[in-house]
Amino acid sequence: MPLKNKEKGKKSGAQKKKNWAGADVEAESRHRLVVLEKELLRDHLALQRDEARRAKASEDQLKQRLQRVEAELEGARSEGKAIYAEMSRQCHALQEDMQSRSKQLEEEVKGLRGQLEACQREAAAAREEAEQALRERDQALSQLRTHVADMEAKYEEILQDSLDRLLAKLRAIKSQWDGTALRLHARHKEQLRQFGLTALDL
Repeated sequence: MPLKNKEKGKKSGAQKKKNWAGADVEAESRHRLVVLEKELLRDHLALQRDEARRAKASEDQLKQRLQRVEAELEGARSEGKAIYAEMSRQCHALQEDMQSRSKQLEEEVKGLRGQLEACQREAAAAREEAEQALRERDQALSQLRTHVADMEAKYEEILQDSLDRLLAKLRAIKSQWDGTALRLHARHKEQLRQFGLTALDL
């Protein structure tokens, strides 16, 4: 019986030591877990702060970019308004110039039409005068041709009469010429004979 009690005492002391060791391990594990959770929480907070800073930086960049874009848009709007105003002014000036030019051209066309009508009247009058001059010229030429024909007939009659009288005179003196020619021929022939020549020798 005493041996059994000693063994029971040993077992209970070992059990207590084992329980204390288990409690220490559990406490240390809990402590490590708490420390790990703190570190994780600190890291998580650091990441959140970094993300917040990056988000703030991105937001600032976006705000700056938005401001630049809005400024550019406002500048473009102002420039567009200025361009529109200038184009409107130029268009209005061009319309006024076109209206003035159109009126000027209408006046010029009116004046040119008047000049054309006057030129047409003058051309018609000149054509009538030219046709009258041509008719008068043709009439004068016809009269001149008739006069020339009459003169040619008269000249031909006078020439024929003159030729007839000349032929009559030639016939009248032909016999005298024939006698004179025969006498000259006989005399020349006698002179050649005296020199011992004949007409064939010449």
